[in-house]
Amino acid sequence: MDGFVNIEFYPSNIGFSQRRRRHYIRSVKGMELTNGLWGVDTVWNAVKGMPKLSLSSDMQHAIEHCRDYLEAKLNSDGGAVIYGVNTGFGDLASARVDAEALSQLQRNLLVSHACGVGEEVPEEIVRAMVLLKIKSLGKGHSGVRLETVQRLVKHWNAHLFPVVPSQGSLGASGDLAPLSHMVLPLIGEGEVWVEGTPVPSSEVLAAKGWQPLVLGAKEGLALINGTQLMLGYGVMAMERLERIADWADALCAWSLEAWHGRIEPFDPSIHQVRNQANAELVAQNVTDWLKGSQWQAQPRAQVQDPYSFRCTPQVHGASRNSLSFARAVLENELNAVTDNPLIFPDEDKVLSGGNFHGQPLALQLEAMALAAHEWGSISERRTYKLLSGKQGLPPFLVANPGLNSGFMIPQYTAASLVSQNKQLCAPNVVDTIDSSNGQEDHVSMGANAALKLWKILDNVEQVLAIECITAAQACDLRSSEGMAPALAGLQRSLRRVVSFVEADTYMQPHLLAARDWMFSRELSGDAEHSD
Repeated sequence: MDGFVNIEFYPSNIGFSQRRRRHYIRSVKGMELTNGLWGVDTVWNAVKGMPKLSLSSDMQHAIEHCRDYLEAKLNSDGGAVIYGVNTGFGDLASARVDAEALSQLQRNLLVSHACGVGEEVPEEIVRAMVLLKIKSLGKGHSGVRLETVQRLVKHWNAHLFPVVPSQGSLGASGDLAPLSHMVLPLIGEGEVWVEGTPVPSSEVLAAKGWQPLVLGAKEGLALINGTQLMLGYGVMAMERLERIADWADALCAWSLEAWHGRIEPFDPSIHQVRNQANAELVAQNVTDWLKGSQWQAQPRAQVQDPYSFRCTPQVHGASRNSLSFARAVLENELNAVTDNPLIFPDEDKVLSGGNFHGQPLALQLEAMALAAHEWGSISERRTYKLLSGKQGLPPFLVANPGLNSGFMIPQYTAASLVSQNKQLCAPNVVDTIDSSNGQEDHVSMGANAALKLWKILDNVEQVLAIECITAAQACDLRSSEGMAPALAGLQRSLRRVVSFVEADTYMQPHLLAARDWMFSRELSGDAEHSD
């Protein structure tokens, strides 16, 4: 994807899947923003690597060309009446605003709409929001001045990111409340983070010697009308979901090895006749993790395994299907212009429409939440089976069960998290509440879908971590010889941070350490050399 220049990458293998490999930044010298197409990984790399940003000449030209057209239209004889430029907003669209009050109109818009509440949006999401807003404004259909976009770039380069409350958006007229908080620092209002502490923007701007911007016509509306909260959560959630997807396949193999399960359900012939490519991929991933296993050559007493083992390709593959479609929608949106009205200088048109409506994102955020939940749900079932005292394993995977509870209660925790996810997966997108005196009479609630997705991902990562330590405990109770080499490498790597449980011990640190080990590193078949 276009958009990066002067960047050094290093490759990292994730699982054994034959899909496209991701690349992460080791060192970043700079990022020139262009109007070429970006992928979600463009945003991931920028958010994680924090390169110095600059605007390409084509982006600067597009911004200035659009602004010149808008100002000429406003200054023409009679002056055009344009929604949000020289009128009120929402149900007040019919109220004309005099030319001398246009700047005040834009300032009023920001401060009146900055009424978000709740926990702060995580900084990585705020970074994505700022970057995505710059990208959208740079397309040259929003009518902002170049200096306004450059001030956003300046905030990024100085690592001065706004404090953004997470709640308040209906996901329809754009993410109005959170985006208002995001851009308040441009005019010297709101707060920014300074070394983890919220500090009034006015103080920070004064210390930097930066004058607050005086917004011109249309600029306030362009800054806060858009889908960047929903999109920022969706893009950054996709990175987490791709890690979850690969770990879920590895954990299935790990648990299957510990369970002494049958490998026949992963035979490619089964999946080729169903024509579900992602089920084939999952089956291949699991068999790749199990390559070289002597345990798999041992005779099996059971004719079939439970669905949580046997149907993993079908379940994991279906979740991967959802990610594939959602990724395409996210990438369309991050290359889009989603404010209103939109300006088309070369066609001599200013059009009011509905590109700010979050429905395309809302539906995919719901699908991503369901996909994530299913990875967690089937993972918890495999954990439960490993504790059952079957397949030659002791009940709850500990010596002297009764005296010791072993892994009994970690499974309770996993079940609790899965149950909460079931409740969170009730779709937000089916709800709508009129706003702006009925002018905005159908909203997406996509922002709420984004917030609950982030929580679901937290839960799923912990559920997978519980399966991880459970499978490792079960494998250690087997013979030390003959385990699949790639899984044995994971096991040895895990044991550096989570020890084998001989007898009851304080378990919470094991759960947290396993999650950190899994999701702060790259998953690789060469686990011992990837820490």
